[in-house]
Amino acid sequence: MKITVDEDKCCGAGQCVLIAPEVFDQRDDDGIVVLLDAEPPAEHHTAVRESADVCPAAAIHLGGTP
Repeated sequence: MKITVDEDKCCGAGQCVLIAPEVFDQRDDDGIVVLLDAEPPAEHHTAVRESADVCPAAAIHLGGTP
């Protein structure tokens, strides 16, 4: 799984951080998503998919998903 995020689309809702804190964080100044691991291990894939699904701005993009 390869993750990319579109910081320009991100609205700072923070759902991704709540669901997958090992993979996502937020900038302190404006709450925009920070990608901590662009290729997380398989144990995080379910949480990452959920994060992408619930992102209100559709700022999380998944590629190479098995």
